[in-house]
This record gives sequence, C-alpha cells and structure tokens, in this order.
Amino acid sequence: MSQRLDQDRSPNSIDSHVGSRIRARRRELHISQEKLADALGLTFQQVQKYEKASNRVSASKLFEIAAALKTSVSFFFEGLAERQNADGVAEEGGEFVHDFIMTPEGLELAAWFPKIKSRRQRRRILELVKAMAEDEGSEDQGSKR
Repeated sequence: MSQRLDQDRSPNSIDSHVGSRIRARRRELHISQEKLADALGLTFQQVQKYEKASNRVSASKLFEIAAALKTSVSFFFEGLAERQNADGVAEEGGEFVHDFIMTPEGLELAAWFPKIKSRRQRRRILELVKAMAEDEGSEDQGSKR
C-alpha cells in the first residue's frame, strides 16, 4: 500500500513534460521565476511547483502562461507524441534529456550547438564530450579503490 501511495504522489509524465516546457521557454526568454510569477499574479514558489510538476497547471492558467511567455498553448505539448507508446500512453523515459536541458549549461549548449554548421566540427565536439565523460568515469572508478 505504501508503494501505491508513492506512485500516486509522483508527477504524471504529461504534467512533467508541460512543466519542463514552461521552464525551458521561460529560460529561453531569460525570464526569472519571480518575473513570470508577477505576470501571472502568483508566487515564484507556485511557478516552481508548476515547473517541477508538483502542482498541475489548469487549462486557464496554462493559457495565461502561454500569453506571458509569448507562445501558444500547444508549445507546452510539443514532443509529447514521441514519448507515447502504441496505445497512446505516455511512456516514462527521456528523463536524462530533460535533466540535461534543465541545467543552465545544457540549455546554453542546446542553443549554440545547432548553430555550428560544420558536421565535422559538431562530430569533433561530440567526441570531445564523450572522451571527457569517459575520463570522469575512470577517475570515479579509481577513487573508489
């Protein structure tokens, strides 16, 4: 029964997706949680809860958020179809992408990387990042011994 309660308290994957899209758009526009909250007549803690999917966003509030962030309501659902299985049920997964994009460095890298036109240069950057991550992994292994 305790496990069921834990499952009931975890955010729905669709709510998490919407929250992450709110956060991504807010950051893209360089708007703080406080500024967005002021525009919506909320506290910054409520915006935080929406972004983390601790609280669900009502349809009317999502409409207001879209207006404040100068986008359409549909923006918050983009990419959701790719996360659904054949039955139309949202699948868990892709959390690592979400976690990466939600870091300041991840968001900045995601913004700049597509601007590199050279496929060769993008590949070299990818190889560099991979090598650096592997080095960190081997350093972590060495420190555990």
